[in-house]
Amino acid sequence: MTKIIKKVGFDNNKYLQEQSEAILERINMFEGKLYLEFGGKLLYDYHAARVLPGYDPNIKVKLLKKLKNKIDIILCIYAGDIEKGRIRGDFGITYDVDALKLIDDLRSYGLDVMAVVITRFNNQPQVINFKKKLEARNIKVYLHSATKGYPTDVDTIVSEEGYGKNSYIKTKNRIIVVTGPGPGSGKLATCLSQFYHDYKKGIESGYAKFETFPIWNIPLKHPVNLAYEAATADLGDINLIDPFHLKAYKKTAVNYNRDIEVFPVLRSILSKITEGHLPYKSPTDMGVSRAGFAIVDDKIVKEASKQEVIRRYFRHKYENILGISDEKPVEKIMLLMEELDIKPEDRKAVIPARHAVSGVRRKTKTVPQISCGAAIELKNGKIITGKNSSLMSASASLVLNTIKVLARIPDKIHLLSPNVLKNIANLKKDILGLKLDNLDLQETLITLSISAATNPTAETAMEKLKELSGCEVHLTHIPRPGDEMGLRRLKVNLTTDSIFPTNNLYML
Repeated sequence: MTKIIKKVGFDNNKYLQEQSEAILERINMFEGKLYLEFGGKLLYDYHAARVLPGYDPNIKVKLLKKLKNKIDIILCIYAGDIEKGRIRGDFGITYDVDALKLIDDLRSYGLDVMAVVITRFNNQPQVINFKKKLEARNIKVYLHSATKGYPTDVDTIVSEEGYGKNSYIKTKNRIIVVTGPGPGSGKLATCLSQFYHDYKKGIESGYAKFETFPIWNIPLKHPVNLAYEAATADLGDINLIDPFHLKAYKKTAVNYNRDIEVFPVLRSILSKITEGHLPYKSPTDMGVSRAGFAIVDDKIVKEASKQEVIRRYFRHKYENILGISDEKPVEKIMLLMEELDIKPEDRKAVIPARHAVSGVRRKTKTVPQISCGAAIELKNGKIITGKNSSLMSASASLVLNTIKVLARIPDKIHLLSPNVLKNIANLKKDILGLKLDNLDLQETLITLSISAATNPTAETAMEKLKELSGCEVHLTHIPRPGDEMGLRRLKVNLTTDSIFPTNNLYML
């Protein structure tokens, strides 16, 4: 087997040291508490891991563990996200479920959430049920309504009718980490509400923002920063040179439109609360970010970021055809690809996946299906393909083909008995009444695990599933739920062409 050389462009240890020192320096600027708003994902930051090869997706929570005795954690979630059932794309779960998962994950690191704040609450029944669910598990919940007067009426915002209307969250330590399951969760409003109450009590606290992207001390058009624009294309984020920073220090720094646009308002609010004492001259000043100083191989990072832009292109095309988003994010990313001089086919698994099939329709006894192809790029650069058949989906075929190659099992040897596969297909079609009778990936993995109990070859192959984590996969079609979930659990980086695999509207 070819030796795998891991490409690393980011130094975790350097980042961990510099970031923790920067946070401790920031708290020393204030006599009271530091409300530290965490932008991006606190856990499982796979975007950062993809664009900064070597970045630990859980480095932030490891940093918090290092500061465990100095911090309290508040988790915010927007009531509207609970009401609408907003979904986190990388896990395929709703934001309220993700909030529960985040609490569990933090506990696994020895960290606990002091309170959950449901922001912009407006008596939604789903939100009230979520609150009851948390309180039944002894989790303290606060309900904050939308801030009256925000963003223009500063006098009302900074009053008992504004931030003063929100309940004060009691905390023990000086560093208060304010996080949430996604953007727009109300983290800033929660920080400022606490900030207001502290000053009313005579406690001179401070505010800062822990943000990874865009990286402020690398060029505006660096692929890492353009990959951030691609990742937030649905939000319309645009990277800009921070004009406040340039004016104050005569130095360029990269920030993004929302932070720059809100800074005059935020400055006015903070100035009103502190009676003119404001330590920040720019939105970049408010940030605590040392990620740029931990990049150790810019060439590797640039190439990884270009690949992420392509992934985002496929992702948004997929969401567009499913009606989750409109065409604007796709159009935005197409412009970014043109700027970076890249195209979708520069993703190495794309063309092999398309070549794996003829593209003609293949009729089964139950459902007319398009011939579907799949390809995976392993960490050593090797490409393996698979296609659908009457027995299994293209994703299932791909995974079995791949683990056979990794385990050096000859192609002619079956990991799963064809008779077993036919019996399962009969069960699905004749007994359960399902239209798609071939096995999806999740069903195939379960069948493989059963086979491994009596088949040493299958057991050896199954061990190789771990090596698929982080590999690049492309499908010529929109995956069935069982295929998508199976690939997600194998932790591959998945992209797909926006083509439905059948004419059926319901794909189970």
